[in-house]
Amino acid sequence: MYKQTLQFILSACVVATTATAQVKLCVDDNWHFSRQDLMNSWKTVNLPHCYNAQDGVDPDVKYYQGVGWYRTTLQVDNPYPNGHTLLEFEGAGQKTEVYVDTVLVGSHVGGYDCWTVDLSRFGNGPLPLVVRCDNSRDVQMIPSNLSDFCLYGGLYRPVNLLYMPETYVDDVCIDVSDNVVTISPQYPLLVELFSPNGKCVYKGDNHKPIVIKHPALWDVDHPQLYTARIRYGEQLIEKRFGFRSFEFKKHGPFYLNGRRLLLNGTHRHEDHAGVGAAMTDEQIRREMQQIKDMGANFIRLGHYQQRDLVLQLCDSLGLLVWEEIPWCRGGVGGERYQAQARRMLTNMITQHRHHPSIILWGLGNENDWPGDFSDKVDTVGIRQLMTSLNTLAHQLDPGRKTTIRRCDFCADIVDVYSPSIWAGWYTRRFADYRTMEQSAIERFPHFLHAEWGGDSHAGRHAEGGFDIEAGDRHGDWSESYIVRLFDWHLKEQAQMDSLTGSAFWTFKDFCTPLRPNNPIPYVNQKGVCQRDGTLKESYFVFQSYWSTNPMLHIYGHSWPIRWGNEGEAKEILVYSNQPEVELFVNGKSYGKKQRRISDYPAQGFHWYVPLATGTNHIRAVSAELSDEIICTYQTEKWGTPAQVKLSYADGLLTAQICDAHGVPCLDSKDWIEFSLVGDGYLHQNEGTVTGSSRIQAANGRAVVRIDASGECIVYVRTYQTAFFDIIRAEFKIK
Repeated sequence: MYKQTLQFILSACVVATTATAQVKLCVDDNWHFSRQDLMNSWKTVNLPHCYNAQDGVDPDVKYYQGVGWYRTTLQVDNPYPNGHTLLEFEGAGQKTEVYVDTVLVGSHVGGYDCWTVDLSRFGNGPLPLVVRCDNSRDVQMIPSNLSDFCLYGGLYRPVNLLYMPETYVDDVCIDVSDNVVTISPQYPLLVELFSPNGKCVYKGDNHKPIVIKHPALWDVDHPQLYTARIRYGEQLIEKRFGFRSFEFKKHGPFYLNGRRLLLNGTHRHEDHAGVGAAMTDEQIRREMQQIKDMGANFIRLGHYQQRDLVLQLCDSLGLLVWEEIPWCRGGVGGERYQAQARRMLTNMITQHRHHPSIILWGLGNENDWPGDFSDKVDTVGIRQLMTSLNTLAHQLDPGRKTTIRRCDFCADIVDVYSPSIWAGWYTRRFADYRTMEQSAIERFPHFLHAEWGGDSHAGRHAEGGFDIEAGDRHGDWSESYIVRLFDWHLKEQAQMDSLTGSAFWTFKDFCTPLRPNNPIPYVNQKGVCQRDGTLKESYFVFQSYWSTNPMLHIYGHSWPIRWGNEGEAKEILVYSNQPEVELFVNGKSYGKKQRRISDYPAQGFHWYVPLATGTNHIRAVSAELSDEIICTYQTEKWGTPAQVKLSYADGLLTAQICDAHGVPCLDSKDWIEFSLVGDGYLHQNEGTVTGSSRIQAANGRAVVRIDASGECIVYVRTYQTAFFDIIRAEFKIK
C-alpha cells in the first residue's frame, strides 16, 4: 500500500456511494453518554452532543468543565479489499481520546479542527468504540478561560466513518491565480473541471497548470463555483472552488474583482439555545441564511475554526470570511501552548483553504490582555508568537492576508488590523464614531473595523429622545437605544469613501461565563437576534441599509405598551429600503416621507404622532410593502412595584410588575424568577427571553414558555437584589 500525504486546499471530507469512490458515513445515532470519570450512569444521546448544552446559561451553577465519556458500537463494513477505515471528528471539545474497547487508538488537542483516527487494523464487523472528551481548564492550552465565550465540551460536531481504498491520497492542493488552476504535487491524477453551469471545461491530467479562458468570477452577489473531480485509482475527490481577486487599498477601501466593495459584516459563534455548540445542520443553514437575508456580504468567524459546512454556506451564499484560531486573551504560554497555536493555524488553513469566500486568516483576538501567566502584558513573547504565526500563514497560503483584532503593539506584524472602537458603548458617544474611524484609517495602512455595537435586552424599550450630542444611554440595554446606535454607525459608514468596511458584534446572542450579571445571566446580548434565532428589532436596521430585497418594518413589534402624557407626540420609526413610505395611525395618514441616508434616524422615515390612550393601530405603507402593529398607550402614572399580575396564553406565562393600584410599572428592571411543580415543563437555561428561569424585567415584564401536560403551578418572585424579596405570586395551569 502506498499512501501519499499532500498539502491541500481541498479538504478530505468526501461524500460518495459508488464503488469507485471513498465512502463517508455519518455515525451520529445511538451513542451513550456519561459525565465524569466514574461512568456509572449512561444516557442515550445522538450526535452532535454538547454536555454544556444547558449549564452554560444556568444562573445557579458554574458551567461544567471536566470529562465526558461517549460509547457506541460501530458496524464497520469497508467495501474495499485491503481498504482503510478512518474515523473522522469534525470537532470535539477540547481534548479527546479514542479507544477501541480499552485500546487507545488516537488522541487530539483542540476543540475546533477536523481530525481522523485510523481503525483499519480492526477489520470489518462490530467495533466497541469509547471516546473521552475533556474541557477541563488547562493553562497551557488555547483558548484561555479568560475568553468571553464558553469552552464547550463534548462531541459537538458530526463523527463520520470514512472507507478508503487500499491506495489513496489524503488530499490534493489546488491553487487558483487569475485564470490558472494548478493541481499539485506532480503525482499522476485524472482531473475534470466543471464550470458553474455544469459544463466540462477541462479533462486531462495534472502535469501542468490548467488555463481556464474567461472564467466566471465568484462574487458576493453572484457566488459562482467551479467543481473539481480528481481521481487517484479508485479514489474520487470532489470539491468546489472559485476565481476571484481582492485588494485592501493602502489607507483606502476594499476591492473585490476590481470593484470597490464596502464590507458589510457581522460575527458568529457556534452556539444555540438548548444545544450549546452542538448545532444541527438545519440550525446552521437557517442562521447563515438569516445573515445573508440581512444583506451582509462579510462575516468574521469568532473566535475559532468552524465547521466546514459553515464555509460551504459562505461560498454558496456569497459571504466573504475572516476565520481565526482561538488564541484569545490570556497572554502566551510555553512550547506546548505555542505548538498548539501553530498546529491549529496549520489545520485551519489546510482544511479550509479551498473556500473562495475566505480572504483573511485571523491569528488572534485581544492578545493585549494580561492574566494567565502574569499580571503584566508580555509584549515581547506575544510579538514573537504573532510573528511566527504570521510567517507560517503566508508560507501555507501566500494568496490571502493575515489579521488580528485589538493588539496595537502587533499591528505592524499582520497585513490588516482592527483596533478597538466601541463608540457609544464601551467608550465615548456614538456621535464620535466617524472621527474615531477616520483616525484609524489614517493610522493603520490596512484597516478593517471588527467589533462594534452594544447589548440589548429583547423586549426592553425606552421612551424619550436620545441626545446624541449630550451623551448616550447605553446603560439601559434597551432596543430603543441600540437601534439608534446601529443606525448612526451605518449612516456614517455608507458615506465614508475610504472605509474598507466593518463587522458588528455580533449576529446572535451567545453563552459566556464572564457575564453572570447580564439581564439574562451568562449571555452576551449584543446580537441582533436572540440565542434561538428570534430576530430583535435591530436586525431590521441593518436590513434597511444593506439588503437589496424590498423590506419595511415598523419599530415596536416587541413593544406592547408605550407610555407618556395624553396628547403627547411620540416618535414612530420605520426601517425600510423603499424610496417612499406613508404612515397611518388609527386610520389617519401622517404623510409620506422619502428615504435619505443622511436624514437620521431611520433614513428619514421618522414621524412624531400623538397616540390615543388605550389601543393604537399603526400601519406603514410603501409602493410594494406594508407593515402594521397594535400597541397600548398608557397615560396612567405608576408608583412603587407592589404586585405581579400573571396571565397564560398559547403556552406563554406573562408576569407584569404593577403598583398597588394595578398600574404596570413600565420602567421596572427588577429580577423575575420562575419555578414550576406538577405536570409541566418550564423552559429554562436556554438563554432567551422566553427560556430563562431568572431574567431581568423588560419594561416590568417577563415571559416564560411552559409545556403543560397536566395540572401544574408556576411560582414567581421578583426582587431588586438576591436578598430583597419584593413580590411573590403563583399561577395554576389546568
